[in-house]
Formats: sequence, C-alpha cells, structure tokens
Amino acid sequence: MPGPVELLLKIAYLVNTYPRSSLTFIRREILALERLGWDVHRFALRSDRPSLVEPADLAEDARTEHVLKLGASRLAASAFGWMARHPRQAARAFAMALFCGAQNAKGTPGSGGRLRHMIYLIEAAHLARRCQDLRLSHLHAHFGTNSATVAMLSAIMGGPGYSFTVHGPEEFDAPRALALGTKADHALFTVAISSFGRSQICRWADVETWPRLHVVHCGIEPWSFPDPAPMPKGGPHLAAIGRLSEQKGFGLLIEAIAQARAELPDLHLTLVGEGPLRPELEAAIARHGLARHVTLTGWQDESRVRETLAQAQALIVPSFAEGLPVVIMEAMAAGRPVIATSIAGIPELVTPETGWLVPSGDAMALAQAIRQMAAASSDQLEQMGQAARQRVMDRHDIDREAEKLTLLFASKGHP
Repeated sequence: MPGPVELLLKIAYLVNTYPRSSLTFIRREILALERLGWDVHRFALRSDRPSLVEPADLAEDARTEHVLKLGASRLAASAFGWMARHPRQAARAFAMALFCGAQNAKGTPGSGGRLRHMIYLIEAAHLARRCQDLRLSHLHAHFGTNSATVAMLSAIMGGPGYSFTVHGPEEFDAPRALALGTKADHALFTVAISSFGRSQICRWADVETWPRLHVVHCGIEPWSFPDPAPMPKGGPHLAAIGRLSEQKGFGLLIEAIAQARAELPDLHLTLVGEGPLRPELEAAIARHGLARHVTLTGWQDESRVRETLAQAQALIVPSFAEGLPVVIMEAMAAGRPVIATSIAGIPELVTPETGWLVPSGDAMALAQAIRQMAAASSDQLEQMGQAARQRVMDRHDIDREAEKLTLLFASKGHP
C-alpha cells in the first residue's frame, strides 16, 4: 500500500483535447511538476494525434489517457457502474449537470445545453472511477470550459477534489453560460494566469471563494532561450504569431501596416499562423497592395517560430481579446520588444521599458507604435529587448510557477 506522502504526490491533469500544438504551455507545466516529484497522470477527453508534428507532442499523446477512445459502450458501462455504487452523489451530479446545461435567465443557452451535459456526466463518472483505480488524490483541469465541468461533476460523484486554471478569453466571453462562478465555488482552488484573469473570476464567484483564487503564470523554459540573436538591421521587420481568427485582430494589423508603409517603404510583417480568416487577410493584403510588405507563412513549428522572432525587431500583437499570450513571453525571452494592445493580462507583462501598448481596435495607434519602433535606434531596441528578457525570466520561469502550484496542491488552495 502506498504511504500518505506517495499518495499526495499522485495527481491528474484533465484537458479537453490534449496534446495540441497550441498547448505546449500545459506540457511545460506538467513536466515542471514532474521535475518537482509529482506523478502526473494525463487525462484528455479526446486526442488530436493526426495533426501533431512535434516529437514532444507525439510522445505526450502516447502518455495521455483519452477518455473517448474507450468507445461509447465501454464508457457508459464504466460510468453507470460507478453511479450505481454512488447513487446519492450521482443524483447530486445529475442535478448540477441539469443546472449547468440550462438556459440562463435571459434565455441564452448554457454551454452545450442539457443533452451535452449528460455526456459530460458520463465522462465524469468514468473519470471518478479511473482516479480511484489509479489512487489519484487530486484532479486539475485546464480551461474553465467543459474540462472544468467534467472535473466538477466527477468530484460531486465521489471523485477526487479538483482545481482548474482559467485562461481566457473564452471563459470571460460567456461566464454565466459556462457557470464559471459555480465551478470556482465548488473547486478546492482556482488558478488564473494573470491578475486580470483573477479579477474576472471574482466577478462571478462568491466572496467567500476569493481567498481560493490564485495567480500562477504560464511559463517558459529559460534554457530553451539562449542568448538572443543580434537585432536585425534595416526594415523595420515585424513578426505576428497566432491563429488567424477574429479575436487576434490581424485584419486591423493589415490596415495599420498599410498606414505605416507610406513613411516606411521597407516595412515588412511576417504573419505566422493558420485559421478561418486567411482568405479575408489575403484579400486585404491584395486590396492594400501589400504583397511585398506582408508574408503569410502558415503554421510553423517551434524552431521556425523562434527563427521568425530572431529575424524581427519586434513582435506585434493586435488582439481584440486575450488571456496572456504565451507568444509574448517567448518573444521577450528571445530579447525582442513587443507592440501590443493594452487588454486583459498583457499590461502586466509588457511595459514602456519592454515595448509599446496601444488601445485595442485602433489602427492609427497601432501604425503610430510601428513608426515609433522604426524610429528607435538599434541600441534602444537592444536595451528594450534585454529589459523584456529579464522581465519575462523573472515572472514566467516555469519551474518557479510549478513551485507555486506545488504549494497549492499540497494545501488544497487554502491560504
């Protein structure tokens, strides 16, 4: 029989789809916890293996237990067997699933509706059973969406106590529909990746829950970022990295590039990413005559992203909605200043010493920041890059952030 210390160190992580190329920060967090002695069992509801390219992601996929891979009949048998042995807890979880899936007072559907929450209930019962089988003492979910729902229902049904990390902006777009406050109230503790994120949870959680709301940053691995490449000459050269979706504001960035080009004929933007808005962005580039000034690279792996940052003088982040983008941390670790919109958790990391903050949705302000960056000397940009690197290393070292999580897991979130 394992002793109490060994049992304490065995925990589970739950993510909806894991691993994914966009979720490397979760992989880094798990590995950092394992370096600290935690035995972390990975659960995900589904796999994204066909789209994985990075060897580290493929290895992580092989280590992850994917719930839906079990198949509908075996999953149902496991779940109903658990519910039959825990009828009272199952009844409470059923009532909670109905509550979370119900329409809110204004008639807006809840996240997925009641039918989908019955599926979450089945997944949760199976998860409770697996946690008992594996003697897992705690379940931590990433994102306050369906993974946190499953973790909460599992705990109500007799599974281990749970916690979850809120990233944003999805959770902040629909806090009522996602029952964000309810999940935080039932959790042993809740983590936000920025002080802004914590403030948003405070809006929906009971005041009594606030002491159990904590800030733990997403982290970088400092050893993955050796001395920065020299600041490139000419240009100015900018890099933008992210999914080509509405919240990232890349359409506005194309407008800003068109405005700044008049004074900066050698201005060039490398935009890394894929997504549903690519045709619209291609059309905007053509409409503004920016084929020589904007390159759409599509998706790139981690090494090529770092090459893109090395060839740029600054990262530019024109987002309309965010949590706290990991790409900003990576650019700063690479010694590059950042131009970004002053939203969500971004101003907690990007300061006047490390970059430029502009109002979201303002193409003219974005263009002006580009001009200011272009007017800065190489020495000034180098100094800003060094300050950016120091700031992110001080605030986002993954091992130090994992130590914060370790204290929370050990104390179950109580201050």
